[in-house]
Amino acid sequence: MSQDGIELETSLGFLLKEASSALRFAMEAELRPLGMTVTHYSCLELLAQRPGLSNSELARGAFVTRQSMNVLLQALERDGQVARPAAARVGKVLPTQLTPLGRKRREQASQAVRAVEVRMLAGVTPEDQAGAARILRSMIRSLVGDGADGNDGAEAGDSGLGQ
Repeated sequence: MSQDGIELETSLGFLLKEASSALRFAMEAELRPLGMTVTHYSCLELLAQRPGLSNSELARGAFVTRQSMNVLLQALERDGQVARPAAARVGKVLPTQLTPLGRKRREQASQAVRAVEVRMLAGVTPEDQAGAARILRSMIRSLVGDGADGNDGAEAGDSGLGQ
């Protein structure tokens, strides 16, 4: 029991963090044999669903810094999983595309991550899943969607990758 703090057993914030950590741990365990991390997979999945994203857009979608994403993109480019133009057409933005190898690797990783999600939701009815998604979106909007910080909240809930 907490004297003046948060009751951990009943704190939704703490439970969300615990669930997020458990999900990440399970995803990492499934992705490790594929030579991937959750961030690596997130980058490939984002590019599969939204080709041409910039480094900054990918970083926001994967919940990492631009610098971390740039390091990852350089490695993925060296490994032949993504391609970026040598020079930006406009400004400094280098749109990133998956290569055939990147698409194949994303497919393998997506199957592994989907298996984790299926396991996570095994005891949850479709109705409860829909309700949970609705409640989580509402929580996200309450925290970031008010526009007070100049953020419309889009990136907070757009990736759907469970980070």
